[in-house]
Amino acid sequence: GGVAGQEIRLCTMTDKSKEKYTHPLTSRYASDEMSKVWSDMTKFSTWRKLWIALATAEKECGLDIKESQIEQMKSKLYDIDFKYAAEQEKKLRHDVMSHIHTFGKACPDAAPIIHLGATSCFITDNTELTQIKEALALVKAKLVRVIDALKDMALKYKDMPTLGFTHYQPAQLTTVGKRASLWLQDFVFDLQNLDRLIENLPFRGVKGTTGTQASYLALFNGDHKKVKELDGKVAKLMGFTKTIPVSGQTYTRKLDFMVTSVLSGIAQSANKMANDIRLLMNLREVEEPFGKNQVGSSAMAYKRNPMRSERVCSLARYVISLTANTAHTHATQWFERTLDDSANRRMVLPESFLAVDSILLIVTNVVSGIVVWPHVIRKRVMEALPFMATENILMACVKEGGNRQDLHEAIREHSMEAAKVMKEKGGECDLLERIAKDDSFKAVHATLKDIVNPKLYVGRSPEQTAEFVESEVVPVLKANAALLQDKKEVQLKV
Repeated sequence: GGVAGQEIRLCTMTDKSKEKYTHPLTSRYASDEMSKVWSDMTKFSTWRKLWIALATAEKECGLDIKESQIEQMKSKLYDIDFKYAAEQEKKLRHDVMSHIHTFGKACPDAAPIIHLGATSCFITDNTELTQIKEALALVKAKLVRVIDALKDMALKYKDMPTLGFTHYQPAQLTTVGKRASLWLQDFVFDLQNLDRLIENLPFRGVKGTTGTQASYLALFNGDHKKVKELDGKVAKLMGFTKTIPVSGQTYTRKLDFMVTSVLSGIAQSANKMANDIRLLMNLREVEEPFGKNQVGSSAMAYKRNPMRSERVCSLARYVISLTANTAHTHATQWFERTLDDSANRRMVLPESFLAVDSILLIVTNVVSGIVVWPHVIRKRVMEALPFMATENILMACVKEGGNRQDLHEAIREHSMEAAKVMKEKGGECDLLERIAKDDSFKAVHATLKDIVNPKLYVGRSPEQTAEFVESEVVPVLKANAALLQDKKEVQLKV
């Protein structure tokens, strides 16, 4: 009642869809192409493709199936009466049987041979493996784009000195590009794991109710060769080169764990990179892209928050958690199968892919548009570098006849005083000025600026970055050049 009740009724009258939960992965984050892979139309049309492939292969192997029956099935591939299927499922409490009846209603001549010899998992498991295969290809394309974008960043900034951190405390210098190469290497490892998974992903094939192929052996009058031939033919018709050697009713749920583990690896790499960027944004050394009209805070109008990197971390944490889910599902399956995996897998498989798809879109957007602030970086470098350079200063003075112990003590005292100014008074580092005024260090006064050139303290960072890109990254990008032909700017939904 009251105003709130009126508002609810108004909303109901104008847009009934707003009364139902919609998944943010599809409405806010993931690409349309990944959403399509896990859509009802893709799922149930793949079921029909499997029934067509099974009938086609059974006919080729000698069963009495007419070509006209197969053609009728093909003509109704995408003509799915979802309302009728829902009515059937409500009555039968079985999703596969409801769609068998729905397909049979659309193809009355083919109805007698639809699903011949098969069990429900022939449809559901093979469909999921087909969806996984298609989704992995989309993930690969986006991952290659991330690698390409990070390669450009690593090379662009391979010579720019920056302060390295261990324990998030100032350490030795590295370069902006070398740091990017660390992120890049993680994603290259992820691509290697992804390629292995794609290459080895099997089809379930035609295995029967407990994996023994007994029903097919009966159909072919005990002809083992025909059953094996049927298994291979159906797999080939569905775009697979191999079937899983043995199974229960389902393919082993170990495969789901393997899939989510690879996806988790990608999420881990993205999370590590995004966390680094968030910390660097706090230091004002870099900034992720910021829209012209973007609002950082509803209260603090001046803020530019690392919203995209934070979103990456948020989604990545979810993806990483799903590996525990698939591990438990595999571990708790009983004998040839139990159904306690079903409801869970309807969520975990699509969501893991949709989330990783979202992550890779955001990462590409961030890396491609990242802003680096050289003057801020140099200022921080020059605050820390004088302390790092003291050993070189010491050695140069000793070479010119100075007493190592006396010089060491003088540097220690100057360092303590300089640090005191910085910490207690908030002043600038004046260590070099102190050394320049101390006659004990006269031998280096003329060359002091050269000694504290940041590029002398980055080690082999530029060379390591260039060598890594040339030896490890360029070959990967050449091998996947076709995936980089369309390099349109990534546009995020929100």
